[in-house]
Amino acid sequence: MKITSKYILKEHVGPLVFALSALTSLLLLNYVAKKFGDLVGKGLPVRAIIEFFALSIPFTVAMTLPMAILVATLHAFSRLASENEITAYKASGVSMHRLVAPVLVAAFGFTVFMVWFNDQVLPRANHRLATLTSDISRKKPTVAFKEQIINEVSPSRLYLRAGHIDRATSMMREVTIYDLSPPQKRRTIHADSGLLELSPDQSDLLLTLYSGSMTEVSLQEPARLQRNFFNTDFIKVRGVGNQFESEPADSMYKSDREMTICELQDRVVRAARTRDSAWRVLYRFDKKAALDVQPSTLRPGLGAAYCRVLSALKIQTAAAAVLPQDTTKRPVATAMPSQDTAKKPAVAPAAAPPAPSAHVPAAQVPVATDTAQPQAAAPAPTPLPHAAGVPPSAGVVPMGDSIPPTAMPVFVEGAKIQFGNAASIVDGHSVEIEKKFAIAVACFIFVLLGAPIALRFPRGGVGMTIGVSLAVFGLYYVGLIVGETMADRNYVTPFWGMWAANLVLGVLGLALTARLGAEGTTNRGSETTELLDRARRRLVRLMRRRR
Repeated sequence: MKITSKYILKEHVGPLVFALSALTSLLLLNYVAKKFGDLVGKGLPVRAIIEFFALSIPFTVAMTLPMAILVATLHAFSRLASENEITAYKASGVSMHRLVAPVLVAAFGFTVFMVWFNDQVLPRANHRLATLTSDISRKKPTVAFKEQIINEVSPSRLYLRAGHIDRATSMMREVTIYDLSPPQKRRTIHADSGLLELSPDQSDLLLTLYSGSMTEVSLQEPARLQRNFFNTDFIKVRGVGNQFESEPADSMYKSDREMTICELQDRVVRAARTRDSAWRVLYRFDKKAALDVQPSTLRPGLGAAYCRVLSALKIQTAAAAVLPQDTTKRPVATAMPSQDTAKKPAVAPAAAPPAPSAHVPAAQVPVATDTAQPQAAAPAPTPLPHAAGVPPSAGVVPMGDSIPPTAMPVFVEGAKIQFGNAASIVDGHSVEIEKKFAIAVACFIFVLLGAPIALRFPRGGVGMTIGVSLAVFGLYYVGLIVGETMADRNYVTPFWGMWAANLVLGVLGLALTARLGAEGTTNRGSETTELLDRARRRLVRLMRRRR
């Protein structure tokens, strides 16, 4: 039987390699076509371009490997059946379940591999790709400016819109600039035309504007408006360099798709504590609003079990990246030379909560720390029943009857905001954890579904393989996207959102696999024709009965 198992598996190798290569190439080419405009014309080194495309492969493989396994299963078993090898095995007393067993074992091995791949390789590749994309965006950003849309010149500080850009002369027409760099002002500049240039050292962006006006509105006095007209104006944006500088990958904050399962699980636990603490504060001061958004208990799931197994095996996982403290590389816009433009840091460091002491009254508690951007080395926060929901800028907030009535709405709204942010983290990260496992298990489910279909329609050929593959791919990934969206919006739990498509296809695959020994035969060349004939006869009989 070892020879039979090896032969069955060998029949899957060729189709698997071909399908994986073809599907990965198609998706990768589509991704390259979308990103090609962001890479050309910037003078990037060849190493950076190769690394960019190489880091795009893991995400593509995570999606195409389950597809390739289904294609290989359908093609291999369909070929064995069409060439009567399945008939020969049955005549020799080998059951269909025995033929499918080695493929299921191999699919289980792929599932284990995909769990490791989605947990360790994919997050690291995504994080490095995000870092590289940020490095590339700082390299000669002027070539990326587009007409008729708002372009980000300096992140969260300076935005530019031009009605027309002459690529040859770098001249712009109908220019509008939105300057958000002054901390207490909002500045809008309109100009008939302008010129884009780089400084001689290729480090700063120089904007020369002609025939326009500048409008300023103070955030403290929104009723006052200041407007100045000019013939020529100069704006210098510092730090927009033309030198490609690679930033360390661990200096950037990680999104949910750049974290391992244990990183996500740790953040879910901490966010759940903050969510529950904020809800208790909300319940104390606004019971009606609290009962409308009562959170569910955080139950241990696959992520917690997986991390316990890794901890028992003493397997180290990557530490969560923290927000970079050095922001000197971020471009800073300097508008009018005569104007005072205070530099605002990219990320304001969170103030540490005051330590409890004898000088703090019993009716006052320190502010709870924000969990939207947790530090990796910080211990899990202790639940503070009356501290969550307090804005970080509020310092020490009085509780109970000492809160002024005028401040009560602000205090309750702060609790609602913190509750919503923490609940969003819990839901989003829980969905990402379940998705890592669900996509991996799809490798096993596709074999469970593909083998019975191929054996039931032995003469389907390439048409059957392509048709069934497209149908299953469409149903599965549409179900996955819909489930993820519903789980993110808290319509369903993360488990059901990510596993619904797997459960439906898995039950169907189990039912078909259980009936492998009862497949029919036909002399008309295809069971597809027989199936259609049976459906037609049943429809005719049903119509006659209704008459």
